[in-house]
Amino acid sequence: MTTGFGAWLDAFFDAYFRQRPVNATFIGVHAFDDRLPDLSAAGQARNAAESATLLTQLRDLPNEPLSTGAQLDHQLAEGFLEVAAWEATSAHYAWGNPSLFTGEAVFGVLSLLLRPFAPLSERLEFATARLAAIPRLLDDGRAVLHDAPAAWSLRARRECAGAQVLLDGGLARLLHDNGIQPSGLTEAAGAARAAFARFDAFIETELLPNAADTYACGVETFELLLQRAHFLEGGADELERLALARMAEEEAAIAAGGPPLESVQPAHYLARFGELWSAARDLAERHDLLTFPDWPVRYVEQPAWVREAAPAFYFLPYRAPAPFDDTPVVDYFAPTSADDSTIKLNHVVHHGSLGHHVQNWHAARAASRIGQVAAVDCASRIAMLCGGTLAEGWACYATDLADEAGFLTPAESFAQHAARLRMAARALVDIRLHQGRISLSEAADVYVERVGMSASGALAEAVKNSLFPGAACMYLAGWDGIWQLRRAAGGVPLRVFHDRLLALGSVPVALAGQILRQPDPVTVLVNP
Repeated sequence: MTTGFGAWLDAFFDAYFRQRPVNATFIGVHAFDDRLPDLSAAGQARNAAESATLLTQLRDLPNEPLSTGAQLDHQLAEGFLEVAAWEATSAHYAWGNPSLFTGEAVFGVLSLLLRPFAPLSERLEFATARLAAIPRLLDDGRAVLHDAPAAWSLRARRECAGAQVLLDGGLARLLHDNGIQPSGLTEAAGAARAAFARFDAFIETELLPNAADTYACGVETFELLLQRAHFLEGGADELERLALARMAEEEAAIAAGGPPLESVQPAHYLARFGELWSAARDLAERHDLLTFPDWPVRYVEQPAWVREAAPAFYFLPYRAPAPFDDTPVVDYFAPTSADDSTIKLNHVVHHGSLGHHVQNWHAARAASRIGQVAAVDCASRIAMLCGGTLAEGWACYATDLADEAGFLTPAESFAQHAARLRMAARALVDIRLHQGRISLSEAADVYVERVGMSASGALAEAVKNSLFPGAACMYLAGWDGIWQLRRAAGGVPLRVFHDRLLALGSVPVALAGQILRQPDPVTVLVNP
């Protein structure tokens, strides 16, 4: 029987997917594949009013018994809508971020063409509709955008340049390679190219000369994100103390010295990814670490038609597979060059096997409906911030598991000190940048001076941090939270602990802890 909250949650997701059609495509909801979001002033106002109504209705629901999954959804939906109320008036998501518009435009098309969830001919029809909608979206951006920070405008200009490459030659090559004759798609692509050119000129002549220099979301908003998206019991001060302590510990370990990584290029490059993936799966089964899904990852080359444009975009080698699509095998776009340790640590353990891939499989089967979708990678960020601490915390923790089980060489194990230092520095920058205590250039300096990143890499990381407040801290908060839960679990076998945690889905680690600390925690929270 449908509860009052169940009916409300249906309405919540209907609004979510309708307002965010590109996210819907990435999640595997295809009712809106022909649309782009309405980010006009009027569209944003309608979305904000609908979200406010949903929040009022949620708080007016009568008390009723709810399952554990529904209890999680109630808390997460309320927090999401509270954060959405801030986003509706913010520079980051409403009126000051031109890369929001370019990202939705580009990935509105790429989300349809990179994954074979339907015949290519059908996906091209939807891509044509979205290409035809790009001029309206970017023209809306020209109408609402003002006082954009320079770094955000420069990111959007890079995406405009990448879009021209994609639309000039990329789509033509896709059609040619698949023996498809040009149709309405070519005409729509031409109109989209012209719209990107107008938008780029607007950024150059209107936004950049009047650029703002404030990247912070503010102290109160940052606390809102910690409390109502990540559900952290402590505030920013406690998280900052944790970050500083972790940085000091890892810096001391690095200073003590250890074996350096060697840059060894595997002889059979693509085959090496698959070999290490199989070895990681065997490791999990041999040591009884967790339930490893029968869900293979296939490491393939990046599609030729998108290769030239991809560096300009938020183009991930591995994206969370759409939980509502039937995806028996997941394609992972292997980089053109990586040494053996990078393949193992990053592309296999962290992303393609024990880390994100295993967590995504469990999340797609969670009883929490928000937990099923929250950590899906969308145009420029995950679907809901609340999914971040478990998704990213687990992927970082998974490398620790591999190390404990003897999967890493001594040099790879020592390199984890640098990885954890970077993880903690991200949290420190996230807090201080968005509290307005450091500038963007000072944030980049933290990465150069404390982490050893290149100047260009440090600035790119700082810009990403500035765009998405509360996102960079979720790695450390989630990783530390998972370790706290494991220590509290005492003698519970690792497989039991890990499966219980993963079964909750992509939900805040803090809320997962409240469930797992119960005297009789739910063993499995999955839909049949």
